[in-house]
Amino acid sequence: MNRFLRTSSVACLCAALLLGGLSACETTKRGFPEISSPNNDPDALGRRQLEATSKQIAQVVNNKVEYLTPKQELTTRFTRQFGDGTSINKTIIRKVQETPKDKAVYYLVGLGLRDGMFRGMAIPLESSSDNSLYLSSNAPRYILTSVGCTFCYFNFERNEIVGTSCEENTGGSRCDLTVENNNAFFAR
Repeated sequence: MNRFLRTSSVACLCAALLLGGLSACETTKRGFPEISSPNNDPDALGRRQLEATSKQIAQVVNNKVEYLTPKQELTTRFTRQFGDGTSINKTIIRKVQETPKDKAVYYLVGLGLRDGMFRGMAIPLESSSDNSLYLSSNAPRYILTSVGCTFCYFNFERNEIVGTSCEENTGGSRCDLTVENNNAFFAR
């Protein structure tokens, strides 16, 4: 009997050690990280949020736009974004500011032709406190399609696109504006 107690106590001890050892080998981690470093810099937080959903394409230095993404790449991406045979031949970033007191808004604009008719697209850019310009995937697309116009213009009110104008005002010519809610400009 004494031998039975000794064998069972050794077995229990081994089982306890085995269970203790197995629980120490857990490889999954649940919950929140134990260590965090809070960042109270609102600009850094804003940049991280913009980078998560946007791509920086330019920056404004001394009131001049400096492209970080080459214009040729932007032109190619506009053509791909249209996806209907429109060929973009000019890409610009346009500053819109109704009054000097208003905050400037920047638009990425692509201009070109489809079947000999003028086409254009404008996408508003997000600007950060360090004058970086970001293109967000949830930014709307403003698309111009001409009917008999050689050139169309975007009309602005309070720094927002509200309509279009035809360069020549002849009978039957017009510029149609379509607004899409998002874009796949930098989709992979």
